[in-house]
Amino acid sequence: MSYELIALLMFSSMMLMLLTGQRVFAAIGSVAVIASLLLWGDGGSEIAFGAAMKLMKWYPLLTLPLFIYMGYMLSESGIAEDLYKMFHVWMGPIHGGLAIGTILLMVAISAMNGLSVAGMAIGASIALPELLRRGYDKIMVTGVIQAGSSLGILVPPSVVLVLYGMIARQPVGQLWLAGVLPGLLMASMFIIYIVVRCKIQPHLGPALSKEERNVPMSEKLKLLRAGILPLAIFFSMTGLFLMGVTSLVESSAVGALAATIAAIVKRRMTKEVMENTLRKTLAISCMFMWIILAALCFGAVFDGLGAVKAIEALFIDRLGLTPWEVLILMQLSYLIMGTFLDDTAMLVIVAPLYVPLVKILGFDLIWYGVLYTITCQIAYMTPPFGYNLFLMRAMAPPEVSLTDIYRSIVPFVLIMICALAIVMAFPQIALWLPEWHYSR
Repeated sequence: MSYELIALLMFSSMMLMLLTGQRVFAAIGSVAVIASLLLWGDGGSEIAFGAAMKLMKWYPLLTLPLFIYMGYMLSESGIAEDLYKMFHVWMGPIHGGLAIGTILLMVAISAMNGLSVAGMAIGASIALPELLRRGYDKIMVTGVIQAGSSLGILVPPSVVLVLYGMIARQPVGQLWLAGVLPGLLMASMFIIYIVVRCKIQPHLGPALSKEERNVPMSEKLKLLRAGILPLAIFFSMTGLFLMGVTSLVESSAVGALAATIAAIVKRRMTKEVMENTLRKTLAISCMFMWIILAALCFGAVFDGLGAVKAIEALFIDRLGLTPWEVLILMQLSYLIMGTFLDDTAMLVIVAPLYVPLVKILGFDLIWYGVLYTITCQIAYMTPPFGYNLFLMRAMAPPEVSLTDIYRSIVPFVLIMICALAIVMAFPQIALWLPEWHYSR
């Protein structure tokens, strides 16, 4: 059997197991281990062991549980909710103001957690009921929350970019900085869309009534101080990292400690809050650890088969495609897989194939990490099985139907595709900030 056929058989077996509902790490890891034993006999068992040792020795992986802990601590203690109250009071008087505030809330949550799931949970539980109660169009606001929560995997500290950095062997600090401007660009495009849409159709995002706007300035300033606290935690953490005072892992520890102190100072640290935070942190961290371990095994077998060279020969030698055509095909494949896989699964399945090919084609791997992440955001919201669509369906109230959710994402997906095209056409949007910082 040729190596190309073995690689195709491995890939199809893994996809079949995923379609049957197997856990991602079980599907990827079992196919990798079985293939290595069949190919190399008893010596193939060393691949899984070597991958485990490599994982445990990767020091930056310590950032994963620390950042997840920080996000859940801010969420469980209600500090993240203070942010929405601040946006509600300060931006409610304008048409679409609460929807704009929701996008800003999502950016802030993303900057605290690095996971889209956390932003979706907070947006659906805190923002969505308030927006619906105040007469906002249900189709527009469900799209706002889904689009805003997707920023969690692009704005630092993005957990997905940490995983990409490990697989692509690229500095996580540079990847985080590369995600800042594209993330802000996308958030700005969302806000511009909301402003223009609500200007044309004011009934979609009504302003607050005069009674609700009649809030004393002292109360407004109090809410402003409460909302600034989580943002101050984030900026102090990233500021220390960018100034070179702390390393990447140390900055994540600073963020986790600051979130805990903030909960204590605001007298919201209870046994229940700590228990929920630790349970959720442990569950998410273990899930990622297993997936990374399975991905390393799978990638090692693929490297041993020479699958990367086979794909390179297919695209460039046989089909005669240009580097840009190959890159566009890669992005399209991510969109297709994103209809039934999450971002982590997509990354660990094809990154061992695509990353070396991207390097051979002469593209920057930091820039490609941002392209991959934006494409994942689009795939998250693409019917029929986009990840965010079903998260929203599970969390939304009964009056929001699945059809409403599908309709809501159309304009935001188009905006994301425009943002992806802009970053592809102008790579310096992603590369300028890391180049400027690391050249100092």
